[in-house]
Amino acid sequence: MRAADSLGWVRQLSGARETARRLDTAIVAALESRGLASRWILPPDVVRSYERNRVYAADPYSLVVDQIRTTRFKMGDRYGEPLSSQLRTMIALHEDTRYVLLPVELRFEGQGRSGRAILRLALLDPRSVEAKWIGDVKGDAAASAALAMQSLATHLADLFIGR
Repeated sequence: MRAADSLGWVRQLSGARETARRLDTAIVAALESRGLASRWILPPDVVRSYERNRVYAADPYSLVVDQIRTTRFKMGDRYGEPLSSQLRTMIALHEDTRYVLLPVELRFEGQGRSGRAILRLALLDPRSVEAKWIGDVKGDAAASAALAMQSLATHLADLFIGR
């Protein structure tokens, strides 16, 4: 989550961790509605793996993403520890997994009662510790955080259906 939230939506959603979980739920629903969910290891699966392997795995909601959060980090850049070990462990718990689509930063922008959600994402290859893609996905203007995240999730899912 970005620290600045002029709309107060993160607070309304009970904080950053709950907001992240709600965004995950919206993304899963958007992927499922397009028939894409079966091809992905989704957040609930990653959380279950973490719960079964707490000593070994990193909490998926506490990954150290500071190095890839900067605007200087771009496609083709390599990232280091501790994120590289965290992601290698994560994919080791799921057979045939190669890439991680990692939500790096969610922010809400707007004024008054309307705002939109913007999500910075990175497609990372934990084996080569390299960013294959990094960019922002923007939702439509909405009157609430829940609607803004739903719009954002829809736009994210649209990236994978080739409209």
